[in-house]
Amino acid sequence: MPTSTYNEPIPLIFETGQSGRANHYVEHGQSHDTFVPSSLLRDDLALPDNSELDVVRHFTKLSNRTFGIDLGFYPLGSCTMKYNPRINDAMANLPGFRDLHPYTDDSLAQGALQVHYELERSLASLFGMAAFSLNPSAGAQAELTALLIAKRYFADRGEVKRTKVIVPDTAHGTNPASAAMCGFTVISLPSDARGRVSVDEIKRVVGDDTAVCMMTNPNTLGLFEDHIAEIAAAVHEAGGLMYYDGANANAIMGNVRPGDMGFDLMHLNLHKTFTIPHGGGGAGHGPVGVAAHLVEYLPTPVVRATPKTNGVAHGPTAPSDHMTFTLDFDRPKSIGPMRSFWSNFAHSVRALAYIYANGAEGLAKVSQLAVLNANYIRVKVAEFLDTPYPEVCRHEFVASAQKLKSETGVRALDIAKALLDRGYMAPTIYFPLIVPECLMIEPTETESKETLDAFIETMREIITTAKSDPQAILDSPVNTVVGRIDETRAARQPDLRWRQPATA
Repeated sequence: MPTSTYNEPIPLIFETGQSGRANHYVEHGQSHDTFVPSSLLRDDLALPDNSELDVVRHFTKLSNRTFGIDLGFYPLGSCTMKYNPRINDAMANLPGFRDLHPYTDDSLAQGALQVHYELERSLASLFGMAAFSLNPSAGAQAELTALLIAKRYFADRGEVKRTKVIVPDTAHGTNPASAAMCGFTVISLPSDARGRVSVDEIKRVVGDDTAVCMMTNPNTLGLFEDHIAEIAAAVHEAGGLMYYDGANANAIMGNVRPGDMGFDLMHLNLHKTFTIPHGGGGAGHGPVGVAAHLVEYLPTPVVRATPKTNGVAHGPTAPSDHMTFTLDFDRPKSIGPMRSFWSNFAHSVRALAYIYANGAEGLAKVSQLAVLNANYIRVKVAEFLDTPYPEVCRHEFVASAQKLKSETGVRALDIAKALLDRGYMAPTIYFPLIVPECLMIEPTETESKETLDAFIETMREIITTAKSDPQAILDSPVNTVVGRIDETRAARQPDLRWRQPATA
């Protein structure tokens, strides 16, 4: 009986086909225009000649080699790789949502528009903002959106000299790039000995040229900025705006609101905090929230709800019973659309389903459990690996392999490779940059104590082995399909094209 192992090589699909083996349901010259117009068929594509069964088996085998949250623990710090409840997927796949064409007239898309409206209002309530736009596709694009809003706001006020954006070294990694793309000058702000932004340092750098201060709270060390109100006051006194990077919102959801901290702009990663499948480059969803004085600059379109003219139904009613929803494009001060159509709409459905399933109390508990799990691992890991900031963290924490490296030569990278050998996805490594040989670990709220304990003991075993037999860790991974590679060369010089072998 044929067997298949994880290490068994899988040939490229181009290498397994044979001429004439493919299933051809439509041929040139045949009258099948009802299904596929023959004019659209191409014969100049070098596609492999495989049967449908071979294609299905090929990609199923490949999918079984892709690590995901459904297979095991995924403690990727700052990315919040939590479990995605299948009920959310079921809601997004309801035919009325799934099959809706983006050009559908507003009058025929009332349910979808209502989803957007209720999601926007729910997010505004949860995070203390006046309004949200669901237009941006993901977090980095949302950062760009928020900074474009800030730029338009200052241009309207004639404050064109506000060209500087303050970015702490504990902020999310894409913040400086987003600021530079908008034409701002980035002012990097070092954190203090506590791993936080110093109020005195903020007061030193802010001035009449300050446009925005971009902060992640809790920051990428997993620490809450406990002087955030004073920092916001200093930036506002100088005339600048406060921007909240929502990458770590899973730590605060339902417990504290960025709007109450003094932030004027923010984004959320719905694909992190609100259980939307992500990873591998897609697909994201990055709503942008603003305070009242910035609402008119939000991207278009904005969902508008107006009372119906034919009266209100009696008894218990849903908003759709007495409201009409429309897409409003007539917003003169808007920065304009940031992407085609409305948004990643299926993700909006998933996020709203998650919010309604949990409710306000449930969402607060989500964050509380995420914080509890992170601190549980932090305390246990501190028994055998340095934790540079040994205090109560939020949803994630950082450990350092610097001492281990000096003693054994085993680095954070080697620990990550050894975890792959043992069936775990590695945590984020070498970020944030201010911690040498950094491992950033985020367990999320969805993991059981048994899973956390197993991960902790695996980490302990790796560190113990590193001290007694470092070469065993330096040789990792040995159980994966691909062993040690030159990561730098692989990233800079990827060879992704299959070439037809030369024939004799």
